[in-house]
Amino acid sequence: MRTDPAISRLLMLRSGAIVIQLIAVIAVYFLLGHQIALLPLLVVISLEAVFQILSVIAYRNVGKAKELGMLMQLTADVLFLAVLLSFSGGATNAFVSLLLLPIMIAAVSVSAKGLAYIAMLAIAAYSILLFKMPQHTMHHMDMTSHFIGMWVNFVISASVIALVVGAMNRALHSRERIIASTREKQLRAEQLVTLDGAAAQITHQLASPITNLQLLFEELIDEQPDNPIVADMQQPLQQCTNQLSNFRRLSEQLRSQGKTVSMPLPSLAEQIQDTMLLQYPSQQLIWENETPQYTVISDAMLLPAILNLLQNAVTANQQTAKQTITLSWQLFPQKQPVAINLSIRDFGKGFTADQLSELGGQLMPSETGMGMAVLLSNVTLERLQGSLTLFNHPQGGGVAKVQLAITAKQEAVL
Repeated sequence: MRTDPAISRLLMLRSGAIVIQLIAVIAVYFLLGHQIALLPLLVVISLEAVFQILSVIAYRNVGKAKELGMLMQLTADVLFLAVLLSFSGGATNAFVSLLLLPIMIAAVSVSAKGLAYIAMLAIAAYSILLFKMPQHTMHHMDMTSHFIGMWVNFVISASVIALVVGAMNRALHSRERIIASTREKQLRAEQLVTLDGAAAQITHQLASPITNLQLLFEELIDEQPDNPIVADMQQPLQQCTNQLSNFRRLSEQLRSQGKTVSMPLPSLAEQIQDTMLLQYPSQQLIWENETPQYTVISDAMLLPAILNLLQNAVTANQQTAKQTITLSWQLFPQKQPVAINLSIRDFGKGFTADQLSELGGQLMPSETGMGMAVLLSNVTLERLQGSLTLFNHPQGGGVAKVQLAITAKQEAVL
């Protein structure tokens, strides 16, 4: 597993900083002959090196670090640097501006609150270094105003970095999210076009054989009207004919992106009940609460989208020999626009982690066709200002939560 990029870059920078600090301290003391607090500085650098080793071990297999971990690392950098500066001149040290580095790193790696925390911590560290300066240093050659000016300059620089760089980083992330969302929608549209073309071709290829079978059936029923086998052929052939007609209509609706209409929820619930009773008579639909008297945004694809999810629920039930599917409504009047959820729960094995991360976003290889069905349902619901959420029920089984956009109460429409 790869280490989190932000933490990895920070650890690399700190490793380089520790080496430079050690070389600088040794060079200043032994080569330049300046009297500095050698032992305390070496102790601080050693502690920083130990902290660095522990950090590398802790984050070597962490794919995505939490923000709290990043803030702890940056806090340690500010504190170590402040202590090093306190032993080497404090606010008079020319390298005191290095306290801006943790702020820069925070601006591109943590949230606005975390950035504000690191900025305030760095300013506080500089302020303490200025306050602890010996009085003779402050009054020597009247340098008081100079050091205060440096402090003001540091505060302004830290504020500008936190505000400007932080805002630019948030705007960049927002733009990346928009681009990623647009790219995902484009990929979905391309997949739908491919599926629609293949489905239209299959429909065309099936139309002629079904028509021929219908003609043969009519001839057989005329010749053998009392034959029970011939009579049993009527319903399956009629279902095939109806399904092909419906599929042509739905395909045209999908390609043309037709106008939406308002559908009463009781009518939608009745169609769901009737269709499931016809196609899966062995499965029992249990409505846990009464259907609200509202209308929702709909088109010809809404019912097939919900039926796709119910078909997946049936498949999950069949794998565990269950025969119950529960449905429930949840109204959210505080949302704008007002929304309502339809929760569909099966009693199968539930979704795997891979399915939860991929279903609805892209096609998945599946023997039961679950990936394509959920993808089509998800795209349809998004087009109708709704959404689809999949999760596992705490007591077992999977749940498909369909959010629908409400137009008005049914009484007002009628």
